[in-house]
Amino acid sequence: MTISLLRTTSDHADFIALVKLLDTYLAIIDGAEHAFYAQFNTITQLKNVVVAYKDGEAVGCGAFKSLDKHTIEIKRMFVKEEARGQKIASQVLTELEHWAEEFDFKKFVLETGNRQNAAIALYHKMGYQIIPNYGQYIGVENSICFEKKIPHNTPSLPKH
Repeated sequence: MTISLLRTTSDHADFIALVKLLDTYLAIIDGAEHAFYAQFNTITQLKNVVVAYKDGEAVGCGAFKSLDKHTIEIKRMFVKEEARGQKIASQVLTELEHWAEEFDFKKFVLETGNRQNAAIALYHKMGYQIIPNYGQYIGVENSICFEKKIPHNTPSLPKH
């Protein structure tokens, strides 16, 4: 099994196809609440997208967007069902974090649904801490928000 990661943007065809699968999956999981979440998950403005390929097939994705000069929000994390359990999501998330660090972002936040047990476990494993819901998720019972801070004394990645 060979996993490769591609940095791209939201207009990449494989990312668009994976997001359609993600939205179908979330519509089932979230039920009536899906329309609320969908309004915050448009992909037209995402400039930082990672697509994971397993043996040449697009199997996972994730993205981030800037919230302020120090903070990014992780968005659209997804791995196809048949590729789950192979650490693809953690590879995508790590790549997103490294990419964000290259822009000197120091804090990563994200929201997931409280029914997303695998996602919650992943974020805990990757060092994210539960925080009070932020922004549009304040008061939303199905939402769980996470944060991960990069220590300020961490040396910068070498510039190539």
